[in-house]
Amino acid sequence: MEFPNYEVSPWNHILAAPAIFSYPIIPENYVHWTQTPESHIFSADLPGVRKEEIKVEVEDSKYLIIRTEAVDESTIPGRSFMRKFRLPGMINIDEISAGYEDGVLTVTVPRSITRRGLLIDPAAVPERLEVLARAA
Repeated sequence: MEFPNYEVSPWNHILAAPAIFSYPIIPENYVHWTQTPESHIFSADLPGVRKEEIKVEVEDSKYLIIRTEAVDESTIPGRSFMRKFRLPGMINIDEISAGYEDGVLTVTVPRSITRRGLLIDPAAVPERLEVLARAA
C-alpha cells in the first residue's frame, strides 16, 4: 500500500503560530489620521528625529507632505521618513499648524467654515416667487 506524498511547507507552521504575530504590525512610516468637527489631525511617531529635521509642506494646495531631511549636507537625519496625503476638500490651508513633542509630530488641518457653492442672500429674494415648470 502506497501513501500519497504530500509536501508540507515549514512556512505553514510558522505563519500559523499566533505567538509570532500577537501584536498588530504597524509600518515604520505610519501616520495616524483622525477627524473632528473642527479639523483633520495627522500624527506620526518620529523618535530620534530632531525638530529641525522635520519638514511639513503643502503642495499645489492639494497635498500634505511630511518628511525628514538633513539640516546641512554633512549630517543625515536620525530617521528617513516621507509621506504624502491628498488633503480633503473644504479646509483652511492658511491655518495649518504643526507641533513636535516627545517624538510625536502632530499636524492640524482646520476645516473651512465657508462652503463653496451658491449663496443666496435672503434680502435679495422677492417676497413672492413664482415658479413655472412643465409637468412631466
